Amino acid sequence: MNGVEESEHRDGGAGDGVSPVGLIDGVGDTRRALGGFLRARRGRVAPEHVGISGGGRRRVRGLRREELAQLAGISVDYYVRLEQGRATQPSREVLDALARALGLDEAERAHLDTLAGARRAPAPEARVGPVLRRILDAMSGLPVFATNHRLDVVAWNGLGAELMGGLGDPGRRDRNNARFLFLDPASRFVHPEWEGRAAEAVGQLRVSAGRYPDDTELAALITELSRRSAEFRRIWATGEVVMCAAGRKRLRHPRTGLLTLDFETLHVPAAPGETGLVVHVFSAEEGSREAAALARLV
Repeated sequence: MNGVEESEHRDGGAGDGVSPVGLIDGVGDTRRALGGFLRARRGRVAPEHVGISGGGRRRVRGLRREELAQLAGISVDYYVRLEQGRATQPSREVLDALARALGLDEAERAHLDTLAGARRAPAPEARVGPVLRRILDAMSGLPVFATNHRLDVVAWNGLGAELMGGLGDPGRRDRNNARFLFLDPASRFVHPEWEGRAAEAVGQLRVSAGRYPDDTELAALITELSRRSAEFRRIWATGEVVMCAAGRKRLRHPRTGLLTLDFETLHVPAAPGETGLVVHVFSAEEGSREAAALARLV
């Protein structure tokens, strides 16, 4: 085994985002977070997909460090220093080259830029004001709820509370969506496509951890989940990055059964330049079975 492979083996290999004691790599430290993200995404790239022969037994999943460095056109030494957190604020050209070599999508590239910039932004103090509450209540025919960057559900209307597993009653479910997904078996009933929802939650927490490395509450949440949930650790180690968007989701309610609903995310800034709150709105096409089911729940 050559020197690069030996170093890689000692560091845990590609995609190893969790230490032996269950702590998440890089939380609260953007330099380590950058290295952890690069390792995870390097582990996702199959060598044969980028023209590299597997060449027998490989000690690491995905690309070796020297292979990624060669694809990106940078020195192996510099890349190793990036992964180890000893090189900071790489140039735009280096980031472009790494993003191309790793096949990053738009959300992943934005996250890479955030980590590489090492900007220590304060966590937003997003509050639910009376106007937002009136808006949520006025949308009584649609399930609606709002989350902050830690995935705490901070506001909802009646239909949103009912459809998402009983948000109105703290005894029924945790009001943090990540804790609910990973620590409450009831989440698998509410979310029949649990794996996808779990990956979204981890990806959103990863984005928040990169943006707000000094948020101690967020770091404590991620550490708690990493200690208590092997599935959380597994998904985190993939380097998953997700931005809230729009699309369709399947939800299950005991009275209506499975529902396939459209969803849209609306961003309410806490202050200029801050992420603030995300309002999640679900709807169904008029005349559909889902629309009739929502009307019954109202």
